[in-house]
Amino acid sequence: METQYDFKRRIYEVLEVSSIGDISSRAYDRLMTVAIIVGLVPLTQKGNNTLTLIIDISVSILFIIDYIARIYTADYKMGYKNYRAYIAYIFTPLALFDLLSISPVLYIFFPVSTIISLFRLFRIFRVLKLVRYSKTMIIIANVVRKVKAQLLAVLILIIVYIVVSAMLIYQLEPDLFDTFFDALYWATISITTIGYGDISPVTPIGRFITMISALVGMAVIALPTGIITAAYMAEITKKKSKYEL
Repeated sequence: METQYDFKRRIYEVLEVSSIGDISSRAYDRLMTVAIIVGLVPLTQKGNNTLTLIIDISVSILFIIDYIARIYTADYKMGYKNYRAYIAYIFTPLALFDLLSISPVLYIFFPVSTIISLFRLFRIFRVLKLVRYSKTMIIIANVVRKVKAQLLAVLILIIVYIVVSAMLIYQLEPDLFDTFFDALYWATISITTIGYGDISPVTPIGRFITMISALVGMAVIALPTGIITAAYMAEITKKKSKYEL
């Protein structure tokens, strides 16, 4: 039994981000990083061909093995040893992204299903697996997790402002928009200060609202950047202090 758990712990150590001197873990991290990048190649192709088929099958097999191994060692990951650790791990965000990154291979076996064909778009979730294999990305993920309440508050503020702006412009310039969704699109583009120009207010009051939206957008959009930057610098300082000790 002890040998079994030693083997299981070793698998867990290899799966996690490599530590100093752990050659096997570092090699595994590099293998998975390459697999993730290669797994995104089909998104650069129109339709499907032999190359995308080979990539999807090969990468999916590797991801499936990784997914099963992570479930197998979930008790070490979650910190407690019973069946609840395995169930809890399956529903963690990274485990769900792992499952979604595997799902594109389903269309190979069920090509006639329109719904299954949509799973091909889930290839994009493979890029999120990179979070596991980069220490810098792990730090950023931890930072975002710590300030998620502040980011959520900013997100709610942005959504409220977009909806209110859309309502105002929709009433003031009804001929400019076919649907309320068009007004939401305009408000989103305006607050991000992108300004494609495909929808432009023509009345003075409409243009005034656009100006206000752009000015508010510069302030509101900068908030998440400031929050994340401050938290990131605090995390880096904390880690440096720990190493110095």
